[in-house]
Amino acid sequence: MRLDHVQVSCPPGGEEVARAFYRDALGMTELEKPPLLAARGGCWFKDGDAEVHVGVEKDFRPALKAHPALAVDDLDAVAETLLGKGYSVAWDNDTIPGRRRFHTADGHGNRVEIV
Repeated sequence: MRLDHVQVSCPPGGEEVARAFYRDALGMTELEKPPLLAARGGCWFKDGDAEVHVGVEKDFRPALKAHPALAVDDLDAVAETLLGKGYSVAWDNDTIPGRRRFHTADGHGNRVEIV
């Protein structure tokens, strides 16, 4: 078994804010959604094996606990990029021995872990 993708939500019309985080800040590539799904709004992103789908949710509330964890090659560089673009970076290197990581939030407030 392997994870195919993870989905987070955004409010109606929130696609550009999602693109600013997943595409522009994290450097993920935006995927073209199948036509029937594209009509629902939202956007999809991929980098390596990591795929994040951002779906539109009418009564949107950000996920403050549930989150995707994205593994990157250069954790410090990603943290610097996010900080430079105005996103929060909260380091947590003590909770899990031997694992460097931080938490951030996408433009809609959804929690995202970077390892």
